[in-house]
This record gives sequence, structure tokens and C-alpha cells, in this order.
Amino acid sequence: MSAKSGSIKLVAGNSNPALAQQIAGGLGLALTKAVVRRFADMEIFVEIQENVRGSDAFIIQSTSFPANDHLMELLIITDALRRSSARRITAVIPYFGYARQDRKSGSRTPISAKLVANLITRAGVDRVMTLDLHAGQIQGFFDIPTDNLYASPVMVRDIKERFDLANVMVVSPDVGGVVRARGLAKRINTPLAIIDKRRERVGESEVMNVIGEVAGHTCILVDDIVDSGGTLVNAADALIAKGARDVYAYISHGVLSGGAAARIAASKLKELVITDSILPTEAVVRAPNIRTLSIAGLIAEAIGRTAAEESVSSLFD
Repeated sequence: MSAKSGSIKLVAGNSNPALAQQIAGGLGLALTKAVVRRFADMEIFVEIQENVRGSDAFIIQSTSFPANDHLMELLIITDALRRSSARRITAVIPYFGYARQDRKSGSRTPISAKLVANLITRAGVDRVMTLDLHAGQIQGFFDIPTDNLYASPVMVRDIKERFDLANVMVVSPDVGGVVRARGLAKRINTPLAIIDKRRERVGESEVMNVIGEVAGHTCILVDDIVDSGGTLVNAADALIAKGARDVYAYISHGVLSGGAAARIAASKLKELVITDSILPTEAVVRAPNIRTLSIAGLIAEAIGRTAAEESVSSLFD
């Protein structure tokens, strides 16, 4: 596949090489030969080993754990491509780290998502492509075109293949996620319930109430990020207590830090389904009730359309 003006070059950082390889396969391309390594003091060194002059370059790099290392890789790869005369540089960031810091949470606190957006723009990126931003307004933090893709088509296809939709109810794990959950419920034509919770401190939540009649239903929790897993575990407990038959969860980004995988494995969740926007850890791979959906095909299609100057939003119509 070639771009409308110049060839496509795919450059992968170290955050998720498996996903990058699948995206390249979906486009029928090979990843651009590049070295992304560290010196003894952990400084990052990048060398692009192919001619990229005049090309449409796409950097595939999630800013997942370790977030700061992967962010620096993205910035340095961008600088290497810019100094190598790439025509256009698109940062493909399946998981955009720092997205949860999208506003001032208190006095004298940063808006780190905006700072990261500034760093990426100033490094020389011409366009950003990401997946299921934690907050849609982060698109406005960039002064360059930004495409926020959605994993919902992949999830909807999987849900339709695996469930009897007559007995399914989509559940938002908190009030803030109602729009996302309602969108999925509308796509599969099922009712919606909401978990009303109180978060006392970061990483801890207490379920207060279940809004909706969930008794006898197979409940599907929908959210963008699962980190500690506490919210999902508590929500599953509350739904089962209200008579839900089974509880599943479909989450875009499986951060799953610390002992989250073990917590999910020991919970009442029948299954947690995440995308491969973040490279799964060994603990996640071993967990018996965690399954991964690939978003490589979706991103490959979006890259192809971007390179050909075609509509990306029509993917989600």
C-alpha cells in the first residue's frame, strides 16, 4: 500500500511490538528498519536505517508502562524522522498515557494530558491517531489534527458472536461512563443500567447503588480503562447481589497494574475482555478469565485511509 503522496513507512517503538507487527501485516507492509535502544545510563538512542525522505511516516507507540520511557521513545523517534526529511509524521498512540490527568483535580495541580500533547506537537508530529481517549476533550489539547478511534466495532462484533442479546444488559460502572455505555447498548439494541459509586481516593471505589433492573440478565460492564480492577470487582459483586445471571466486562485499555490480574481472576467476573492497545503482561496472559481482542485491523484500516486522504470517521458510522 502506498500513500497518496509518497510511500508509507511504519516505525515501531518498544511499547507493543506485537501489535505493530500485526498492523504492518494488515497493511501488507514490513516495519521500517530502525534501532530503538538504550545506552548504559538508560538514555534512549534511535536510528532509522531506511530512507524515509518524502514518506508518510507512522510511529506506532503506546505510552503505557513504563509511561515516561515510552513517551520519550515516541518523541525521539519523531525527531529522528523529522531530521530525516519525512514528509508527514503521524503518531499512532493506541493507549494515550496521562489521559486521566485531563483537568486540575485540586489546587496547584497540573493538567498533564495537555503538557504531553504540547510535547508531542513540539517534537514535530503532524497528526495524532489514538484509541478511546479517556476524555474526548483531550483532542482539543492538540493544535494538530487528531483522530480518536473507537474499539466499539470490534467489541460489538465479539458480543454478537458470543451472547444471546435478548438476555444482555449493558452496564456503565459509573455515571461518567454513561455516554460510552449507552452508545454500545444502542449498537446491540439492549437495555442500560448504571452503577452509582463513590470514590474515596484514587484506585479505590465503593459501590452505592445499581440503577436498573439487572435480575436475570447477563450484564456487560463497559469502560475505557481498567487499572487496579477495584471498580470492576465491586461492580460485579453489586450486580450479582442484585440477581444478575453473569457479569462480563469489555474494556478498551487493560492497564492492569500491580495485582490487578490476580484480583480479576479471583472475582465474580465471568470474563474481562480487553484490547491489545497495551502489551499484556505475563500475569494478564495467565489469568483464566481475561481475554484479549486485537485492534490491529481497525488501526491498519485507519492508517490506510489517512495515507490515502480518505475519511476515517466513516469507519464508525
